[in-house]
Amino acid sequence: MDKKIGFIGCGNMGEAILGGIISSGVLEGKNIWVSELSSDRLKELSDKYEVNTTTDGKEVVKNTDIFIIAVKPNIYPVVLENIKELIDSTKTVVTIAAGVTIASVENIIGSDKKIIRTMPNTPALVGEGMTSISPNGVVKEDEVEEVKGIFKSFGKAEILSEYLIDSVIGVSGSAPAYVFMFIEALADGAVLEGMPREKAYQFAAQTVLGSAKMVLETGKHPGVLKDAVCSPGGTTIEAVKVLEEEGFRKAVIKAVEACASKSKKMSK
Repeated sequence: MDKKIGFIGCGNMGEAILGGIISSGVLEGKNIWVSELSSDRLKELSDKYEVNTTTDGKEVVKNTDIFIIAVKPNIYPVVLENIKELIDSTKTVVTIAAGVTIASVENIIGSDKKIIRTMPNTPALVGEGMTSISPNGVVKEDEVEEVKGIFKSFGKAEILSEYLIDSVIGVSGSAPAYVFMFIEALADGAVLEGMPREKAYQFAAQTVLGSAKMVLETGKHPGVLKDAVCSPGGTTIEAVKVLEEEGFRKAVIKAVEACASKSKKMSK
């Protein structure tokens, strides 16, 4: 890739994306600019990824073609006001925050600017991220594909209409937290049955990883794959019965619904 990429802010999600880009080899650190207020944080990122660093977000905009704003949602207006005079037709603004709509960004920097709203998740850090890509009407198709390619370098990415972003946040953006809770609960059950804690996490995590891979690679409905594990009168169907009795599906659906609802409120 011959473009230069920047990060204004680089917290957990920003570093997950940065780490994914570096480890995949899409860009070398010398072609990436990162701004943070903390000099200690910048030194940490520079030492780890060999990127260019600055405490001034304007320097990121000046030196890059595509820049990702990776700050908390409430900081976006301040950041955008600070850099808007530097954003021209050669720049593509990429957002990653829940609640920050394309319209809200356009209201500050102008609807004639290239804006792509994305929703990645933290598995980007290990090359297994999932990202939605939603461009405004100014971004050309090849430019959308270019940004999609950046996010695909550390996982999977799909172009979606922005109106679906709340469901994306519920099922993907925030969902790693639910999965980590599930892995922890599986491991707790194994520990209860006598397995050492370290081994329990390994068995639980690998099982979740392998099961997810089966869904993606076989293309089979999850229910079909579930049925294949459930022998008549066996151990698995007994466990499934308990999960149904305890409202497992209902709890998960309500969690996704609550997450999406919060996202909608944040966007108002």
